[in-house]
Amino acid sequence: MDNLTELYCHIDDFYQQFKPEFEKQLIENGRKRLRACKISVPEIMTILVLFHQLRYRQFKGFYYHHMLGMMKEYFPNLPSYSRFIELIPRSIMPLCVYLKSLMGHCTGISFIDATKLSVCHNKRIKRHKVFKGIAERGKTSMGWFYGFKLHAVINHHGELLVIRVTRGNIDDRVPLKQGMADDLFGKLFGDKGYVSQELKETLLEDDIDFMTKLRKNMKKQTLDPFDEGLLNQRSLIETVFDELKNLCQIEHSRHRSVSGFAANLLAGLVAYCWFPLKPSLKNVSAYRQVAKT
Repeated sequence: MDNLTELYCHIDDFYQQFKPEFEKQLIENGRKRLRACKISVPEIMTILVLFHQLRYRQFKGFYYHHMLGMMKEYFPNLPSYSRFIELIPRSIMPLCVYLKSLMGHCTGISFIDATKLSVCHNKRIKRHKVFKGIAERGKTSMGWFYGFKLHAVINHHGELLVIRVTRGNIDDRVPLKQGMADDLFGKLFGDKGYVSQELKETLLEDDIDFMTKLRKNMKKQTLDPFDEGLLNQRSLIETVFDELKNLCQIEHSRHRSVSGFAANLLAGLVAYCWFPLKPSLKNVSAYRQVAKT
């Protein structure tokens, strides 16, 4: 239970600093403060993150079996499952800010990519109503899907730096053009989906050396051995996406509300940030040594 205590204390300390400003913003926007209830927002956030840390597949089963069955003494004010689902939207904004506080820092070596977040099977698109008018059909190298795209930038330690969520039909380069690289510096590596001379020149003005894999019909590029070695390790971010989907389960087709989708995604990303061991490049110094020889 030490890890649970550490997680809750960390979230609670964050929320105590976040709460006054949050309530101030609610009042300025013409909304009332959150109505008091027995379970606190930090407890709701902790439970959502714990679901991903313990790698359950269905939240309902997790809540009934693990929370109401095994964790009742640690969370004595747990509401019913249906009431807890109603309270989840309270945690979305705090989870957004908390996730931002957990993200890593740019090291000068960054990787960018996007992955699909499918919300239903393609055969059920016409009958799907939860995300009607919000989600869109998109296409990846694995085929068509219906949902959203998660765009991410990581450093070579596997830490999340920037996150964006767009509709499934948005070009991968659009979020990058709209400021995803504002806080980056040094070298940024992407796949063939980011090929754009205009984008490369724009980022170079901000002192970002942007390198991508080339399409088959493009002329071969000559790269520094150090840069070529790192470009060949671009699959690091795909490993991060694999852990986000298979360990933290940020993608599934059982969502019943937009707020549930947002809370599940944010909690999964927070759970990943808490991983003690993340996919990383251990031999960056070796690449530099090769480049010098």
